[in-house]
Parts: sequence; C-alpha cells; structure tokens
Amino acid sequence: MNIRTYSAPGGDISTLGRRRRLAILATCCLSLFIVGIDVSAVNVALPSISSDLGATPSQLQWVIDAYTLVLASLLMLGGSLGDRLGRKRIFQVGLTVFGIGSILCSLSISPEMLIGARMIQAVGGSMLNPVAMSIITNTFTDPKERARAIGMWGAAIGVSMAVGPLVGGALVDGVGWEAIFWLNVPVCLAAFVLTAILIPESKAPRARRFDPLGQVLILVFLATLTFGIIEGRTLGWTSGVVIGVFVMAAISVVALVVVENRRVEPLLDMRFFRSVPFSSSVISAIVAFSAMGGFLLLNTLYLQQGRGFTPFEAGLMTLPMAVANGVFAPVSGRLVAERGSRTPMVISGVAVVVSGLMLTQISNDTSLWYLGFAYLALGVGMGMINAPITNAAVSGMPRDQAGVASAIASTSRQVGISLGVAVFGALAFARLGDGGESQLASASAPVWLVMAICGVVLLVLAFVATGPWAARTVTATRERITTPAAPS
Repeated sequence: MNIRTYSAPGGDISTLGRRRRLAILATCCLSLFIVGIDVSAVNVALPSISSDLGATPSQLQWVIDAYTLVLASLLMLGGSLGDRLGRKRIFQVGLTVFGIGSILCSLSISPEMLIGARMIQAVGGSMLNPVAMSIITNTFTDPKERARAIGMWGAAIGVSMAVGPLVGGALVDGVGWEAIFWLNVPVCLAAFVLTAILIPESKAPRARRFDPLGQVLILVFLATLTFGIIEGRTLGWTSGVVIGVFVMAAISVVALVVVENRRVEPLLDMRFFRSVPFSSSVISAIVAFSAMGGFLLLNTLYLQQGRGFTPFEAGLMTLPMAVANGVFAPVSGRLVAERGSRTPMVISGVAVVVSGLMLTQISNDTSLWYLGFAYLALGVGMGMINAPITNAAVSGMPRDQAGVASAIASTSRQVGISLGVAVFGALAFARLGDGGESQLASASAPVWLVMAICGVVLLVLAFVATGPWAARTVTATRERITTPAAPS
C-alpha cells in the first residue's frame, strides 16, 4: 500500500494550509496523550500490580519513577535529536520504541521486569514530547495562533493525566492491569501512520553538537536524588548509601553547571535561565507536577486500600478532576493568547491551595462530595497551568532551538512527577503504623499541606514572571542566545 505523504516548501511547515496544520497538531497531541495517560493510569493499577507481582511500596514508587526519571533524563536529548536528524523520523522512532516497551510491560512477571520495561517505554517517550512540541512551534508561527495551539497541547497533557485513572480503573477491573499497556499499541500504530501521511520532515537549519557528558550528568543527578528520597525510609536517612547518593547528586549538579557553561553548544543551555519567564516556567512545572504526581500516587492507594474502592470506582472518583482539567486547559490557552500568563497562573495557584487545604481534612469516611470538590479544584489548577508553562518556555527563543527549549519544559514536568512520587510517598509512608494503607488518610495530612504550599509558590511566580523586568530579560536572553557563546 502506498502512503501519500505531504511536504512543505523548503521544509517550512508553517507554509501548509490551516486544515493541514490543525491535523498535524491533532497527531502530535495524540502522541502526548498516550504518554500522559500511561503515567496516571498506572497509578490506579498499583494495588493490583502489588498483589499480582508481590511488589513492595518502594517498588511501586519505582514503577512510576523509573519511567519518569528516564523520560526526564532523555527529553532534552530527544529534542536535540529531532532538530538534528529530522523531527518526523525521530518522532516515528519514538512511537515504535514506546509501543515495544508497552508490550514488554504487559508481559512482565516480576516487579523488576516491569520496572525495566517501563524504562524502555520512557526511552520512546523521550522522543515524542519535545519533538512534537518542536513540530508545533514550527507549524504555528503567529504568536496568538501558537498560544492557542499550545493551549490544545496543554489540554492533551492535562486531560491525559486526569482521565488516566478513569481509563486505567476500567481496564484493571474489566481485564487486568496488563490491559493498560495493551491500549498503547494500537494508538502508537495509528499515530505512526498519521505521522507518515500528515507531517513533512523538518530539521533545524544547523545541527547542534551532541553533549554526552551533559547527558550523563543530568541522568546521574536525577537518578541519585530520587533514589535517596525513595530508599531513605527503608535504608535509613543516615546510612552510608543514602548519604552517598545525595552527595553524588550535589556533585553532579554542580559539575553540570560548570560543564554546560563551558560548552559552545550545550545540551542544557544555561543562558535560557537568564529569562525570568523561562526560569519561572521551569519552577512552575516542577512545583505543579510534583503536586500532581504525589496526588495520583497517594490518592489511588487511599481510595482502594484505605476505603475499599475497586480500581474503576477509584478512577471514577477522579472524574471531576478530569472534566475540570479538560475544560480549563483550552481556556488557559486563550487567556495566555489574549491577556498573558498572569491570570491563568493566579487561578492555578489559588485552586491548588484550595485543593491541598481541603485534602488535609480527609479521613476514611469523608463525604464523596467533599472529595469530589477537592479533586475538582486540583483539576482547575492543573488545567490552567500547562499553557503558561509551555508558552513561557518557547516564547522569545529562536525557532532553531525550539526542540531544546520545549524539552526543558517537558523535562521539568517529568522531574516534578518524579519528585512528587518520591517526596510525597516518603512523607506519607514514613507515618504509616501497623494499620498500613488503611491509615493513609491521617498519614497524608502533612503531604497535602505541602501541596497547598506548592499552590502558594505558583501564586508568587505568577507575579514574578509577568512584570516589566521579566519582559526585559526575555529580550536580553534572546540576544545572548542568537550570539554564539565563546568557549572559556
């Protein structure tokens, strides 16, 4: 069968017609949807995975974090590979690897095998998010049109993570936890074919050099930091291993800053962080998605093991969050296009504060209406924050570095999820008594207070990132980036 493909003059995707560009946007969002839904759907399956494979609480955390850590570590490499070797090509490779990893996950017979297969999935996922955003950025060049497209992109991120528990719960109840991974395969195939038909090949005008040392340092930093947080409770916070990995994390991040500042074309361009909106977008992503990642982990255990809900019932309880996320994500995109980032960021911060404070009061007999409103507030917060994060990351950046800039924003989201799972889980599990997960409601109270503090941070950043000083730093940063830095 011959597949008809489309090309754009000179590889410039922005010259395609509006309908074609919208079809490209939909295809890119489809790829992100399966990556996001995989993160959140697996959370609902954790009790079933624990029962079937005999996984410990720490191993359950690693089922989530092995995926997000590898994804976060390789996203910037995936973005630069797309800019260098061809965005369409790398996008299709990512879909293939993600599908293979999903099959291996469904065949897992031990926690260790599942964790390893999740890492393979993440390698594929790292080639999807940043490359798709790079394609979108180069497809929609008008600032307002691009902001709306990014709003749809944000909706795909938010809705996929929000509906994941509902979809995952239905699959676990009806078929088994393996079905969550089976779902990815036909979607990957469909996205692969649509990419071949719709998306023309494009590259950055000039390929960036590879930075293997920077890549290794990023991986070491994220892996050692997360290992220390997750395993600290089991091994002991003062044990030689835990102290050693925290020291290694500190050394690696200092070395990363030194090494990247000395490279002409670094993997992580430190000049980006001179832009206050860009730096704020990174911090916002880490903070917001820490709250989301920690919530998804603890809430599913609370509902299923604390209150005796089935996986589907637990997923159904998150429906208010999913609906709010889906409704407010495109609203956020329009607000960013018409008024800027401050308004949606303020709404997001207030909503997360409200949700966190409400959750501090829950118990095993809390009204479902009360829980539903707390989940609704979190959905509003997460729906409103994605568009400002992504728009700030790519605004003011040269188009030939769109893949790297958007990859940093995507990396920040995954780092946030990893830290949320590690930190929120460590805080809650450390307070569990002999009653185990049945006491999770009371053990999690300090965790939800941390979530409320995350909302306060988002509120502060809403004003820091949107003032006149912040706007001046964007212009100055762009000038620095377009002038090649001389090696020291």
